Amino acid sequence: MSFKEIRTFDIEDNAFRLISKDWMLITAGKTGDYNTMTASWGGFGHLWHRDVCYIFIRPQRHTFSFLEREELFTLSFFAEDYREALKFCGTKSGREIDKAAVTGLTPVASPGGGVCFAEARLVIECRKIYFQDISPEGVLDKGISSNYTKNDYHRMYIGQIQTVLSR
Repeated sequence: MSFKEIRTFDIEDNAFRLISKDWMLITAGKTGDYNTMTASWGGFGHLWHRDVCYIFIRPQRHTFSFLEREELFTLSFFAEDYREALKFCGTKSGREIDKAAVTGLTPVASPGGGVCFAEARLVIECRKIYFQDISPEGVLDKGISSNYTKNDYHRMYIGQIQTVLSR
């Protein structure tokens, strides 16, 4: 990997574009036993005197069990050239297919021992510090419920950012 470690304040990307337009791979596990999925919901901020990210995973996603089991997860961001790989990783399940093998992505160990991808242009490694299940009772804008026609509400994870790697 030809990454350099940077501080959170040195991330130059627009956070809204980075997540909602560029997308990311959320990955949990160890090399040889991990899963990854594409996501376009989440964010970054400062909470409890810590730089954090927050992500949302539905319980039926294969990545959910890895997030439940592991202490760390990574967010990998790619150049536009990898859009098709991200689409693939967002539509296929790791229960049935090796997403990295099919897309040509190279899983590598992150500094803390998680998994990220050698082709990423930006990697954010996080340690889980909080989770909470989204519930229908907490939804104040009823238009949001259209995202949950199967009552498959997300679990939100907040991760303290441990390492940021950039190209």
